[in-house]
Amino acid sequence: MSNERGTIWIAYNGEIYNYVELRDELRLKGYRFRSNTDTEVLLAAYAEWGEACVRRFNGMFAFAIWDAARRRLFCARDRFGEKPFYYYWDRQQFAFASEIKGLLPACGRRGPNNRAILQYLEHAVLDGSEDTFFDGIYQLLPSHYLVVEGGKLTQTRYWALPDGVADEHCSQRDLIERFRDLFQDAIRLRLRSDVELGSCLSGGLDSSSIVCVASALRGSHGPLQTFSSCFNDPAYDERTYSEQVVSQTNAKPRFTFPDPKELPDVVAELVWHQDEPFGSTSIFAQWNVMRLARQHGVKVLLDGQGADEQLGGYHRYFGAFFADLLLAGRVNTFWKEVWAYRRLHKSFPKELVARCVRGLLPASLVRAARGWLTGSAHWLAPDFRRDWVSEPGEIVRPWSQAKRFEHELLTGNGLRALLHYEDRNSMAFGVEARLPFLDHRLVEFLYGLDTAHKVHMGWTKVILREAMKGVLPERVRCRLDKMGFVTPEDQWFQTSLSGLAREVLSDARTRERGYLNQKAALRNFESHVAGRITIGRTIWRWLNVELWCRQFVDRNPCGESLS
Repeated sequence: MSNERGTIWIAYNGEIYNYVELRDELRLKGYRFRSNTDTEVLLAAYAEWGEACVRRFNGMFAFAIWDAARRRLFCARDRFGEKPFYYYWDRQQFAFASEIKGLLPACGRRGPNNRAILQYLEHAVLDGSEDTFFDGIYQLLPSHYLVVEGGKLTQTRYWALPDGVADEHCSQRDLIERFRDLFQDAIRLRLRSDVELGSCLSGGLDSSSIVCVASALRGSHGPLQTFSSCFNDPAYDERTYSEQVVSQTNAKPRFTFPDPKELPDVVAELVWHQDEPFGSTSIFAQWNVMRLARQHGVKVLLDGQGADEQLGGYHRYFGAFFADLLLAGRVNTFWKEVWAYRRLHKSFPKELVARCVRGLLPASLVRAARGWLTGSAHWLAPDFRRDWVSEPGEIVRPWSQAKRFEHELLTGNGLRALLHYEDRNSMAFGVEARLPFLDHRLVEFLYGLDTAHKVHMGWTKVILREAMKGVLPERVRCRLDKMGFVTPEDQWFQTSLSGLAREVLSDARTRERGYLNQKAALRNFESHVAGRITIGRTIWRWLNVELWCRQFVDRNPCGESLS
């Protein structure tokens, strides 16, 4: 799209949720609009405010604006990376796309980025930097814009998590009310749609809160369609909770049952759409949910990504919290919190203990122990590890361990990887995923809260639970366990996926790739199949790297479609 004079052109992917308010403001400044689209508002916002326009947007976006009068290309990506932006730059040519495969016809066949592959295999790192798995292809980082002008490329960060404190002079009641208002408004904005809209529903606290609030806001617009991934194994099934939400809201439930027997046939398609290796087979569960939405004509889905990262939803958060108490000398409070956690949950997950210990030890010692604890030193090919290992420098910030962990989750590879999966899975079926918990106003507020408003006496997501009193069914609001769209991955590699894994890991191509110590990897795989160890996610990474190499390295994907 261009402006009226044809001097500014835009290629754009995403949604600006506050475009109505911005359009009203720009009309007062004399701008005229020919359409009701957020794209035209984005163009006018750039014309009025220049690079500063991105700070005014509440949404998910990746765009490139060609300013013909200045012979200047301005590109930007949203604050958290909900929408992708990849580019290739050789100082002569700048190419950009929302999928890496879209760049390959412009920049040619690319080799693998072995440093990224090592980080993935050893530490499960995905989307941890501007690098991709393709050598020479980069991603524009979240909260950044770039400018190509006069043969030069420059990048600028336009947003960062705040340093201030939100709760310094506020009562708990005031904070709960403030959270509730922000959460409801985030959902209200994301309900703006001229196509059929629904919501993912796992039965957990996050998606259930979205469904209950969205259903109340929709009022007379009819019941919300919900989409859930289910399993016949009760250890991985949450229908007992999601059905309570459906009953309270009169939503129209849709269920899918991911079949591991289908995965060997669909895995090539998954790899193709994701562009890069991914973390686990839970992506397959989400893939099925998006496919189900498409089958029922739903074009927009609300989802709960981002809540765990900022509300203390992962039990590792308690480990960081416990470390803070010890480092501050609050031993009595430490023991009260530990015993309260033990009373509620009956045991301490190993990742909680590891996070606590990590917070108490020097970073250099933590890094030295990591390879030994994961066993990667044994199953990685020694030459590959030696040639490509790189340790990140320690970033020292004046935060508590809990705040540092939260920052790591929100800005590191954790959330970025989840958003990568969400976008690729939804877009594969023409579905737009909208994430209310990542409204930047809500994130800024929550980031400023004291840890006790998030985890306290064994409870996670304290402020969300308090805000949802009378909104959520009590059994859902007071859940202690956490699942999400999980899959019984460890079992699958012992049964339906064992044949595929054994075949790939035994293949000569896998050995010649030089990433794995093939004998050690096969030995560990067979130990997993026999039930002596449990390493399903590690096996998936071995398998996924090889399948990705066959798709994008061994073949020439330029211009090809998946057959």
